[in-house]
Amino acid sequence: MRTDIFARLDREPVPPKIEVPRMTRTRLALFGGTSAFYLIVVVAVLLSTWLVTLDWKIMLFRPYQQWPELHAFLDYYVVLGQRGPTAVMVAAWLGWRSWRQHTLRPLLSLGAALLLLNVTVGAVKLGLGRLGPHYATQVGSAELFAGGDIFPSGHTANAVVTWGILAYLATTPRARRYLSALSAVVALGVGLTTVYLGTHWLSDVLLGWAAGLLILLALPWCEPVIAVVEAWILDRRDRAGERLRARRRLVPSLPVASGGPRLLPAPAAQEKPSRETVGAAASHARAARSRPSSDRLTA
Repeated sequence: MRTDIFARLDREPVPPKIEVPRMTRTRLALFGGTSAFYLIVVVAVLLSTWLVTLDWKIMLFRPYQQWPELHAFLDYYVVLGQRGPTAVMVAAWLGWRSWRQHTLRPLLSLGAALLLLNVTVGAVKLGLGRLGPHYATQVGSAELFAGGDIFPSGHTANAVVTWGILAYLATTPRARRYLSALSAVVALGVGLTTVYLGTHWLSDVLLGWAAGLLILLALPWCEPVIAVVEAWILDRRDRAGERLRARRRLVPSLPVASGGPRLLPAPAAQEKPSRETVGAAASHARAARSRPSSDRLTA
C-alpha cells in the first residue's frame, strides 16, 4: 500500500461511500428565500422601479472609464464565467474524480446542473428580451421585450453553477466550506466585472446570482434521476463488455505470424496432384518388374 503523496492520485480499489446531499429544512428555507428574491428583482424591473434607475446611474457612470487600469485584467477574469472554458475545466476535474471513485455521479451532476441552467435562464432571457447597456435606446427605460437576451446575466449564473458544483460534490464538510467560499468569491467577481465592463445592468447580475443559486439548491431533487441514469449507463457498459469477451472466446487460436493471423491453405487442392504423380510412377515400376524376361530382352 502506497503512503506517499501520489497515492491520492491512484484509483481507489473500491468505490467510496458518498454522502448524497438531501433537501434539508435549511436548504428548503434558502430555496424559498432565493425564489422570493428572484421574483422581487423581476417585478422591480418589469415595473421600472428604483432598481432600473440605479441600473442607469451605474451605466452612465461608466466604471470602465473611471478605473481604466483594471480593464485589461478584468477582460481575462470575466472568462471564469464563460460557459465553454469553465465547463471544460470543471468537467476534466470531475471526470478524473469519476474514474478514481468508480462512479459517474460527478459528471452526471454537472450535466444536470448545466441542463437546468440552459433551460431556466435561457427561457427567461428570451421571454423578457432585455437589451444590454451598450444597446439601450431610451434613458430610464427597462429596455424589455426588445429582442435582447441579457436578463438574467448568463455569465453570472454560469459562474455560480459551474464553480458551485465543486462545493456541492465535496466529500468532507471542511472542503465544502472552503469551496463554497471560493465559488462565491469567483461568482461575485464575475458578476461585478460584467457591470464594470458595461455588458450587463446591475439587476441582470442580481438575477443571475439568484438563478445560479436556485439551481444548486434544487440539485438534491435531481439525485434520484442521476442514480437511475448512472445505473443504466453502467449496465449497458457491462453488457457490452460481456458481449466482447464472449466474441473473443469464439475466435479459434491460430498461429500468428509477424503480419497477424492468417488462414492455412487447403491441403486437398495442393496434395492431390502430387499423390497422383507418385502413384503413376510406382505402377509403371511394378509393371516393368512383372514383364517376362523375353519381353525385356526384346526391348
